Amino acid sequence: MEKFQFHDMALTWLDGGTTWLDGGTMFGVVPKVVWSKRYPVNEGNQIELPTHPILVQYKGHNVLIDSGLGSGKLTDRQKRNLGVSSESQIEENLKEIGLTLEDIDTVIMTHLHGDHAAGLTKLQGDQYVPVFPNATIHVSAVEWEEMQHPNIRSKNTYWKENWEPIVRQVETFEGEKTLFDAFTMIHTGGHSNGHSVVKMESGGETILHMGDIMPTHAHQNPLWVLAYDDYPMDSIFAKEKLMKEALEKGYYFSFYHDAYFRILKWSSDGKEIVESVAYKQKP
Repeated sequence: MEKFQFHDMALTWLDGGTTWLDGGTMFGVVPKVVWSKRYPVNEGNQIELPTHPILVQYKGHNVLIDSGLGSGKLTDRQKRNLGVSSESQIEENLKEIGLTLEDIDTVIMTHLHGDHAAGLTKLQGDQYVPVFPNATIHVSAVEWEEMQHPNIRSKNTYWKENWEPIVRQVETFEGEKTLFDAFTMIHTGGHSNGHSVVKMESGGETILHMGDIMPTHAHQNPLWVLAYDDYPMDSIFAKEKLMKEALEKGYYFSFYHDAYFRILKWSSDGKEIVESVAYKQKP
């Protein structure tokens, strides 16, 4: 498990499972000859995309950003379509650092697509129950509404078994919401209508977690958006604004899906990585 000490915040990346998705869908209209120089691709045109939640320990709180794929929930067909090579090991990871699922008090959800939200619930007997029973789960009001009433496009990723067991745990917000004077959720839309990014602030510095409007370091360019995005122009506008702010102010960037970097900082012009914690080396 990779770790990053950010002043009085301790970040640990947990293993929420790994998927291999079609590279073309992950880079939208960007030609393969261009994006493949930035992010490795296999012979099946798939790219490796972990679904690794970030545990942030801060002033007695155990905060989780997104929840992984879960374990034992996906059908063989879903595993095939998502290219799932491994499922969640979060409970085992927490045990390694002396925590339990019950110790998670806060879950911050960038959005509720299956690869981010399936880890919120699990099968117990013949019923689905919360994975983090003592946690308050924070998500934008727009996302929570669509989760419960998906449209013709989103119904394939907003599954009732991921939300029905956690109804009593959910707190929604509109616009922005700050937790513990350190975590600020900002509703951006774009990837989904209710998608949010997260700012973590400590010691006068900021980490920006952009969820799926910048799922990997290779998506740095504001125009490089996913074919999966429901509202791509919203993704572009939000990413353009946030990238300008972040590069000018020297923010760190953290990732949920990146197979090569956990966290990094670019130079002010965005051309060089000046600091990073790697997950593994590029081939």
